[in-house]
Amino acid sequence: MTSNPLLEIVNLNVNYGGIQALQDVTLTIGEGEVVTLIGANGAGKSTTLRAISRLVTPRSGRIVYKGQDITRRRPDEVVRLGVAHSPEGRRMLSRLTVLENLELGAYTQTNRAQVQADIAEQFRRFPRLAERRYQLAGTLSGGEQQMLAIARALMSRPRLLLLDEPSLGLAPLIIREIFSIIRDLHAQGVTILLVEQNAHLAFQHADRGYVLEAGRITFEGSAASLAGDERVKKAYLG
Repeated sequence: MTSNPLLEIVNLNVNYGGIQALQDVTLTIGEGEVVTLIGANGAGKSTTLRAISRLVTPRSGRIVYKGQDITRRRPDEVVRLGVAHSPEGRRMLSRLTVLENLELGAYTQTNRAQVQADIAEQFRRFPRLAERRYQLAGTLSGGEQQMLAIARALMSRPRLLLLDEPSLGLAPLIIREIFSIIRDLHAQGVTILLVEQNAHLAFQHADRGYVLEAGRITFEGSAASLAGDERVKKAYLG
């Protein structure tokens, strides 16, 4: 872990109505790391990502990105600062084409030539999307929609990529393809916070991890130490 984390969350509390979804969550992510957040359904993993990208407003606590407090920033400002979110369930604009979805992903970018170059880069990274560039997003397979969700997030040129359940509901072959792309992004220096229900997969690709249970962090450590912890193994590794 670097001494100056790219992202630092301090004592974060989030409520949904009368329910406390996150309770005093504290975590850090260093520049260039892949950090995974694992836990059962409803533990607060997606809420953590939504708080970082400012889709939900914390009741208290701080979110600091590149030394700036972003706890009360608008979602579009957070994207401009370099944080992109690929949400659970893909959230495609199903009546727009693949190309139009990618162009929307670049809404914070003003240099049109750069946007075109970035689209070309996503098509190189995801050849299947290039073949389907004029196809409506709603007609893509689940795996193709997941690729589009990641490609669309990358169009904002993030330094921090929030990935929520990239393997959910996908065939093993497609999962391998998605995680090969995640490895490539990591090698290119993109910092990744990965929420993943498949803990085996998460620990294989992460540097460090946190375990979230009922809105609280209960374990943290290197991916290897968490994967070897008997309590974590019993609860999440089967």
